[in-house]
Amino acid sequence: MGFTIGGIREMRSGARRRVRTTECTAVAEYTGLWGWDVVPGARAVSGQCSCGDPACTAPGAHPLSFAEPVPAGAGLDDAAKAWSEYPGAALMLPVGKAFDVIEVAEAAGRLALVRLERMGLPLGPVCATPTGRARFLVAPGAAAELPQLLYRMGWDDADLDLHCLGPGGHITAPPSDLGGLGPVRWLRPPTLDTAGAPPQARLLLGTLAYICHRTPFSSR
Repeated sequence: MGFTIGGIREMRSGARRRVRTTECTAVAEYTGLWGWDVVPGARAVSGQCSCGDPACTAPGAHPLSFAEPVPAGAGLDDAAKAWSEYPGAALMLPVGKAFDVIEVAEAAGRLALVRLERMGLPLGPVCATPTGRARFLVAPGAAAELPQLLYRMGWDDADLDLHCLGPGGHITAPPSDLGGLGPVRWLRPPTLDTAGAPPQARLLLGTLAYICHRTPFSSR
């Protein structure tokens, strides 16, 4: 016997129990340890979105509109109780409250990580998507500041494969699947120091912009 989210049947009961345990543990880690809200998200199977909308423009890559977020601070019991309402949902993190996100091509992101670490600059969590993107978690406010920051650094008129996500956005969190293409994974996982205090965008932006400008890889 399988289960559904908005009409898509997934998994058998044994696999379902294992996945639920893994999902609930991950949710509790994000909420209880890192202090982030977690939102149940849609998943995609064979190109169809579990939200049930056949015309969905972002299959398996958006929050479930009818689902309530699991708030920061929730423990394992609370996470398990909340997630039992949305079995099989993807873990999604709202952007703009605890962090904003700077997104670049994964190849550029990996090169930038090496350079930033060598420079001793502060780094927050960084994840990679199966679509070939690297997402750097930075302090809230980066999305609003980005145009002015790029202008001050002389990159405002450059054709950069660099984007910023701010309030109202969401990202799929590891280890959830993104759009049926595979799991999101950490390149640099959160820690107790970085989860609650990600770096200011200005500390990373110069290096990210330079690498994006010099790196011929793009997955836009």
